[in-house]
Amino acid sequence: MTASKAELRAQLLARRRERSEAARWQDAANLAASLPGVLDSLGADPARPLCLYVPVRTEPGATPDGALPLLDAAVAIGRRVLLPVVTGDGPLDWAGFRDRGDLVAGPHGLLEPSRHREGPAAVASAGVVVVPALAAAPDGVRLGRGGGHYDRTLPLVSGSTTIVAVVADDELLPELPSEPHDVRVHAVWRPTAGLVGTA
Repeated sequence: MTASKAELRAQLLARRRERSEAARWQDAANLAASLPGVLDSLGADPARPLCLYVPVRTEPGATPDGALPLLDAAVAIGRRVLLPVVTGDGPLDWAGFRDRGDLVAGPHGLLEPSRHREGPAAVASAGVVVVPALAAAPDGVRLGRGGGHYDRTLPLVSGSTTIVAVVADDELLPELPSEPHDVRVHAVWRPTAGLVGTA
């Protein structure tokens, strides 16, 4: 692996910007439609919260008009959804999501829930934590945007929590640079190619 994380981020972001609106709509629809099967294949306990996030810009699952099909699909099947709240340089806080009316503008151009915050430790109660990524590798290494929010948050998950990275179909790469603090994901979820476990 010769490219640095910064170089890889620039390449991947440029490639995402090239995707058409129609392709982005299809990705979002595919993720929403496949959610029940993904949770079943992970053996996700329906009594435990599902941690998701609001996809933005060119992230898989984001739509050109700001619709939230994946989040709506999770609520529709009766899952209790927690979304992240950015709190400075600390681990992410978490709050519940029921519908679009719960969301307000947060830092970094993100939308976050306005409901009661449950604290960073709430992530430990989740059965599945779905995290954004620019790319992932078969060994579970995930490349984020570099802000470090999930690096500081994922060490708080419980041993029974499954961490899943969402990437585009062409963003499961053979290998990625990693550092000792990186928390590896247990599975990678792609809009068309579906879910694959990691080593």
